[in-house]
Amino acid sequence: MAEAAFNVPMPNIAANAYVLMDFNSGQILAGSNIHQRIQEASLTKLMTAYLTFKALSEGRIKLDQMVTESTKAWKTGGSRMFIDPRVPVSVNNLILGMITDSGNDAAMTLAQTVGGTEGVFTQMMNEEAQKLGMHGTHFMNPTGLPDPNHYTTVYDLSLLTRALIRDFPQYYHYFSVKYFTYNGITQPNRVHLLWTDPSVDGLKTGYTSEAGYCLIASADRNGMRLISVVAGTKSEADRNSESEKLLDYGFSLFNTHQVYAANQIVKQIPLWKGRHKTVTAGVSKNVFITLPRGQYKDVKVTVTARQPLVAPVSLGEQVGTISLSLNGRVLATYPLVAKEAVPLAGFFRRTWDSLQMMWH
Repeated sequence: MAEAAFNVPMPNIAANAYVLMDFNSGQILAGSNIHQRIQEASLTKLMTAYLTFKALSEGRIKLDQMVTESTKAWKTGGSRMFIDPRVPVSVNNLILGMITDSGNDAAMTLAQTVGGTEGVFTQMMNEEAQKLGMHGTHFMNPTGLPDPNHYTTVYDLSLLTRALIRDFPQYYHYFSVKYFTYNGITQPNRVHLLWTDPSVDGLKTGYTSEAGYCLIASADRNGMRLISVVAGTKSEADRNSESEKLLDYGFSLFNTHQVYAANQIVKQIPLWKGRHKTVTAGVSKNVFITLPRGQYKDVKVTVTARQPLVAPVSLGEQVGTISLSLNGRVLATYPLVAKEAVPLAGFFRRTWDSLQMMWH
């Protein structure tokens, strides 16, 4: 059953489950069976990529680091980048082999490089999934090879994709590489939309007989980025056409608007027992809302301050919330944070404010 978020026609998508998310606002624009458990096949490799990028950004591994494929990785079945276990391979090439070629040998080698063992890495995958809010997901391996206890949801995959693009933009270019040659073998990226839609710049396909044909795609058109997840289509052609249909639906019917810019001041909030009588409050990140075209004028912004707000207040502390609603329905909430630190006032101010608070 389709899950409508707005009073607009829902797309007709031939898939067991699908979801369309706006990247900037994080809002779900359309979906069906978004929390239904599915087999994710090679879409799993997005989490393997996420943890690899995290290790790179933290300096625990390096792109030019040379590693040797283990016997276990060499014996991993399914799609391959065809690593020669006798020849060391760079982390950079392993990433390309995992993403472009969907190589299970590459994914396993990266997992062992980052985690030490497949078991430790799989534990890392599940811990990271919980941090990202992927509460309908459980990983058993870094490749996506079938296992009854290896599952996710299209909603969770949209969360993961958004986090990957947001947290590691410096590595996102790997997902738009169309061909990769390694060990004398050239393989094309399985995301065919990279050739047919210039706005699409990633991300990943998946297929097993249990999962069906799956595709996570992201496209940017005129500064608006959408993420589509389509799972369980009947053919490779269907996963491409249904993903394109879903993206076209989102771009044609919706607009994303920036309500506040990062670090913008929003409100002066009354403060008790502080060295100042108010604290400056605002947002730490850009605040976005995604709506059907023409409806932004009807958005209501509600700023709710924490009361009573008592000093001391630290820089960045949440002191309230910002709610964005349309026709009485809250679509998004963002934290309102202190843009300055305010220490406790002296004894006499604190005493006077205590008396005032009793009256109030």
